[in-house]
Amino acid sequence: MTAARDCGTGTRKLRGQWESTEKKKVKASRMLSSKREWKPLEDRSCTDIPWLLLFILFCIGMGFICGFSVATGAAARLVSGYDSYGNICGQKNAKLEAIPNSGMDHTHRKYVFFLDPCNLDLINRKIKSVALCVTACPRQELKTLSDVQKFAEINGSALCSYNLKPSEYTTSSKASVLCPKLPVPASAPIPFFHRCAPVNISCYAKFAEALITFVSDNSVLHRLISGVMTSKEIILGLCLLSLVLSMILMVIIRYISRVLVWILTILVILGSLGGTGVLWWLYAKQRKSPKETVIPEQLQIAEDNLRALLIYAISATVFTVLLFLIMLVMRKRVALTIALFHVAGKVFIHLPLLVFQPFWTFFALVLFWAYWIMTLLFLGTAGSAVQNDQGFVEFRVSGPLQYMWWYHVVGLIWISEFILACQQMTVAGAVVTYYFTRDKRNLPFTPILASVNRLIRYHLGTVAKGSFIITLVKIPRMILMYIHSQLKGKENACARCVLKSCICCLWCLEKCLNYLNQNAYTATAINSTNFCTSAKDAFVILVENALRVAAINTVGDFMLFLGKVLIVCSTGLAGIMLLNYQQDYTVWVLPLIIVCLFAFLVAHCFLSIYEMVVDVLFLCFAIDTKYNDGSPGREFYMDKVLMEFVENSRKAMKEAGKGGVADARELKPMASGASSA
Repeated sequence: MTAARDCGTGTRKLRGQWESTEKKKVKASRMLSSKREWKPLEDRSCTDIPWLLLFILFCIGMGFICGFSVATGAAARLVSGYDSYGNICGQKNAKLEAIPNSGMDHTHRKYVFFLDPCNLDLINRKIKSVALCVTACPRQELKTLSDVQKFAEINGSALCSYNLKPSEYTTSSKASVLCPKLPVPASAPIPFFHRCAPVNISCYAKFAEALITFVSDNSVLHRLISGVMTSKEIILGLCLLSLVLSMILMVIIRYISRVLVWILTILVILGSLGGTGVLWWLYAKQRKSPKETVIPEQLQIAEDNLRALLIYAISATVFTVLLFLIMLVMRKRVALTIALFHVAGKVFIHLPLLVFQPFWTFFALVLFWAYWIMTLLFLGTAGSAVQNDQGFVEFRVSGPLQYMWWYHVVGLIWISEFILACQQMTVAGAVVTYYFTRDKRNLPFTPILASVNRLIRYHLGTVAKGSFIITLVKIPRMILMYIHSQLKGKENACARCVLKSCICCLWCLEKCLNYLNQNAYTATAINSTNFCTSAKDAFVILVENALRVAAINTVGDFMLFLGKVLIVCSTGLAGIMLLNYQQDYTVWVLPLIIVCLFAFLVAHCFLSIYEMVVDVLFLCFAIDTKYNDGSPGREFYMDKVLMEFVENSRKAMKEAGKGGVADARELKPMASGASSA
């Protein structure tokens, strides 16, 4: 009996242990099943559909604004032009109540002529002059009223008010008020817009001087503009050179990525030293050269060039010193960049269409901006005819519709950010497909087009939501910048400091959100999750790999920045040598600034795609080392170069642990992440 009782007790214990074990297995199975696999999914689902519907409704609203402006006659008024009495040129017009000279037949008068085209309203940015519809624009300067009368008789184009006959131009006492201001400048019609514009743009000098507020002396402005006009061939040639250098650098990145970092480092060091030395040499040479000229204008140009050379030389020296200090700090992390750049180079070899992404994005942005500007011009001429204080006609929108341009401005920011986000999602999808495909021979025929297809079918809502978040940060920053510009010189020091601090904080927040958005798009490309889930997952990965972010992402971006600096320095150095031959009659401060800015923009457009690929590879690499350890069933997806780097990091961590705590702490996440799931 005792044996039987002990046997029953043992059986119950075994059964309890078995049930406990089974419960643990079920619980573990549920946890594993609820845990997402970080690899591209074949069966995808649509993400953030409500945001896609909201974006579509917003775009419909943008279309309504354009349709409203066209329906109210704004398109005809913008293209054909209208006079100061509300008559559209080139067609018959309906009579407007209580407005004289309205309802005229201007079928043969197709061009808008301004009696005083140089009278500009700088506040409202428009021509403050009486406008008339005429048959032809005066192609030659008319110095007297007799010339105006003869032009009307020969060409049938009356340039004075409709109430004054051509035969009365020289006899009427009102001719000085009703006729154009003398001398009438030679003008030509603007293509597609039927406005007579002066051929000589010197009458717009006041407007240019008002825009360029940093120039206190008008003669300086004229010398700068003349320098640009004199050097326009050199400027175009240097801009083309920057484009060629950027393409060459992209080729170098693809094929010699292993030595690219050292090549860029050496070239930037030599370029910065050479540029600084040349600037100081030119400054010393021009300072010692005798001033043989006695012409005041040439003497002033020489002094301006000497002052500009001194500023350039000092700036280049400071920049070179800072560059050396940064390189000295980051020299130990070059190995991280070499490994990642090598894989990025392989990505461009397998996905050559990535190079052309900036062109398609730029083309889409240009098309949208052209549409936006056209609609904005339509809005400027939309509305009902209203008589102003001078008795002339203006078109104004009344009621709630007058705030449509605010909606239009928000559309500019949101849709522009949406287009840029589509590029980021496309690049992320293609690079993710490359990274998580073990056998690269099994890659799709065109991973870029496959990524675009997935974006359009599944993830436009996620892109719309991410771009809207950036828009929410951009709008307050732009409003604060506008307030700061309007209150410039009027606010006290405390208010100015608060405004600048808020603008700076919003700018930093925008940059952080941009980086998080890009990683969220990568997570969406991997797991097909909505924006918030992807952003949370990506943020967790980035926080867990904070040192990797500093060691790989930052250094990679810095090396790409060195590539941009190399292109700008090379283009700027070529510009200095070419413009130096025109130093006697050209102020080449502004031409050189224009060339360097264009070179930086071109280099940024090309290298931004490479920077994007590096960021996507980094997140994939961090995910790979977290969820895989190289054991059977949990093999790495990463390239062999990155596997070697992980192994070297493990060895370096052990050696650094013996030699120094700081180095061990820096390398620990890189090695330990690869050995833990």
